[in-house]
Amino acid sequence: MTTLWAATSQGIVTFHHHDEGWSESSRAIPGKNVTCLAAQDGTLIAGTRSGMMRSDDGGATWEEADRGLTVKHLRWIEFHPDIRGLALAGTEPAAIFRTQDAGRTWRECPEIVPLRQAGGWFLPYSPESGCIRGLAFHGQRAYAAAEVGGALRSDDAGQTWRLVEGSQGKAEFERPPARFIHPDVHSITTHSTSADRVFAPTGDGFYMSQDGGKTWDLRYDAYCRSVWVDPADPERMLLGPADDVDQNGRIEVSHDGGRSWQPASEGLRVPWRRHMVERFIQVDQELFAVLSNGRVLASPTDPIVWTPALDDLKSVRALAYA
Repeated sequence: MTTLWAATSQGIVTFHHHDEGWSESSRAIPGKNVTCLAAQDGTLIAGTRSGMMRSDDGGATWEEADRGLTVKHLRWIEFHPDIRGLALAGTEPAAIFRTQDAGRTWRECPEIVPLRQAGGWFLPYSPESGCIRGLAFHGQRAYAAAEVGGALRSDDAGQTWRLVEGSQGKAEFERPPARFIHPDVHSITTHSTSADRVFAPTGDGFYMSQDGGKTWDLRYDAYCRSVWVDPADPERMLLGPADDVDQNGRIEVSHDGGRSWQPASEGLRVPWRRHMVERFIQVDQELFAVLSNGRVLASPTDPIVWTPALDDLKSVRALAYA
């Protein structure tokens, strides 16, 4: 039986999947504004604006997990899909922390602070010096999305970091030169076919790299925060573009690696005037879209037909499953 956890502004909500769909089974850490969440086997790590929480029993009980965590505002957590206990956490202001014991202890990666200081990283909605709002593993390779800063790469499973060659690392909103990625990176992901195949939605378009971030191609000219790439076909992907921040959000699909796009909005009334897709996550053969207004949509991975999901739960920030 698949279990799904929803991080919300009022704690963690657990759902189980049955023949008739998803049903809520429990709630935990009420009153906690949970910003990010990751699961590996029975272990859960949840980030809040004031520290990390951890559960070893599938979310039934929780404890603080801040040992070694010098920045307490968490923005993203990612477990390594193949290495038990290894996870990365991104924070605001921008820093990356690494754990090898499933969140019991954390070590800060020291390369990030000098990069953010040299590049003048910032956030337009916060006084802090940027944030890490996306992380991805592929074997020993790892990538990080820095807003507003650029794209980062590690070749030793997140132990050490550098800017990718195609990221200038300067917090500027002007469009970068050709073959470079825009520095306002909102999320980042790879595909199982190659660690060099990288996808990055930004505040100035959707970018792709075929060489591990050395060079980038702009594949959609719009504000965007999240992309889903079909595990069975890297040419097929969903994007949640908008005209600007939370303005006229929609969902579109490409079948040719982002060279052309078509609406993927069956079941929806789009564009959404004041919200957009924040995150996509696939659970088995079901695809979820977490919206910036805190609602969740669900669709089969094929065909794409959207319906409201998770009992119309409000204030969802992230999803994790096992």
